[in-house]
Amino acid sequence: MENQTRRQFLQVVSIGAAASLMKVTDSLGQDQNPGAAAKKTLKLGLASYTLRKFSLDRTLAETARLNLKYIALKDVHLSLKSTPAECEKAAEQARKAGIELYGGGVIYMRNETEVHQAFDYAKAAGMKVIIGAPEHELLPLVNKKVQEYDIKLAIHNHGPTDKNYPTPASAYDRIKDLDRRIGLCDDIGHTMRAGVDPAVSAERFADRLLDVHMKDVSAATAKVQAVEVGRGVIDIPKFVKTLLKIGYEGVVSFEYEKDADDPFVGLAESVGYVKGVLAAVS
Repeated sequence: MENQTRRQFLQVVSIGAAASLMKVTDSLGQDQNPGAAAKKTLKLGLASYTLRKFSLDRTLAETARLNLKYIALKDVHLSLKSTPAECEKAAEQARKAGIELYGGGVIYMRNETEVHQAFDYAKAAGMKVIIGAPEHELLPLVNKKVQEYDIKLAIHNHGPTDKNYPTPASAYDRIKDLDRRIGLCDDIGHTMRAGVDPAVSAERFADRLLDVHMKDVSAATAKVQAVEVGRGVIDIPKFVKTLLKIGYEGVVSFEYEKDADDPFVGLAESVGYVKGVLAAVS
């Protein structure tokens, strides 16, 4: 049964890759210099909120099974109240699984105490990036903490219902004059929900793009359904080619929000699809 499950898992990944190859053929035919992206690749990882109903051990095992090398932990997997020793232990668990614990989030910062807590937490775990959503009035303090800790802060946009950061543009306008280590986590599902083309947004704010949440949605409207990457309305091949074009060096983390009780097949399909797009582009 275990071998059968593994075969099914690998078949899903292969199907996703094959589908992506077919979908991008026309797009590549219109590219004047497709070889320009051939020497480039993307760092693929997991936003652990995807597996929010599962343990850290299971989350790391599934991440490794998908051959994803990077992970950003949500507090359900590593509490913000963790001791430094607990943070170090989680980072070591990830290393033993062949995965880099590169970030944490989304971390909401509603007061000064939570700002200090977020940076201490990230430092203890050896994280390079905080995927966060600080209140506007806390940005000067965030700016100081970034300079003090040398840890990046990527502001996460949360769509048209988010009063603080509905779009990458709304975040960019707030941080464009701050330390360059403060940038954006472009959640492309929420970007599309706000009626913005994620590829256009990524290119426009390339100088501050620090993190990406990879997902897909059923429509370019406020109310949508989460779907497997490649089955929705986001032009994933266009977005991937844009990331390669701008020389994006951060992590592309899958945040698959559908099927919370059993996300594994849909997540595998999503990863396979994006890997197929990358294979087609190169």
